[in-house]
Amino acid sequence: MSKEKNAVATFRAGNNCAQSVLSSFAEKYDIDNNFALSISSGFGAGMGRLMETCGAVTGAFMVIGIHNNNIYKDELEARDVTYQMIQEFSAVFCKKHKSTNCGELINCDLKIEEGRKHFNENELFDKVCVECVRSSVTILEELLT
Repeated sequence: MSKEKNAVATFRAGNNCAQSVLSSFAEKYDIDNNFALSISSGFGAGMGRLMETCGAVTGAFMVIGIHNNNIYKDELEARDVTYQMIQEFSAVFCKKHKSTNCGELINCDLKIEEGRKHFNENELFDKVCVECVRSSVTILEELLT
């Protein structure tokens, strides 16, 4: 199964967007999948349902960090390359989705019942969130090659 399909399947199975993106790269970086799901569990819905940076984006940022720390032995060099790649990722993601902010992407507040109702009634899970997960993995695969 492709990383993109794996991420979407993981997301549809009830995991959050950050978990879905990070765990789809777990095997590539020899990370225990349960650990990947655990460490990213608080990043969904814009980090703990704060509606800030999209979880699919923060999951991608984690993958970028892991990738570079496997390549560069010097911590400062790894960090500098990671920051650059995160900026590149964000630019591509924003070009496609117009924002990396969860609240702006779904245009409702998941912290309140009315916002969650709006999210469900307008099928934003499929229309927005699945697409953010899918494109995060696609962007990562292009960026990490």
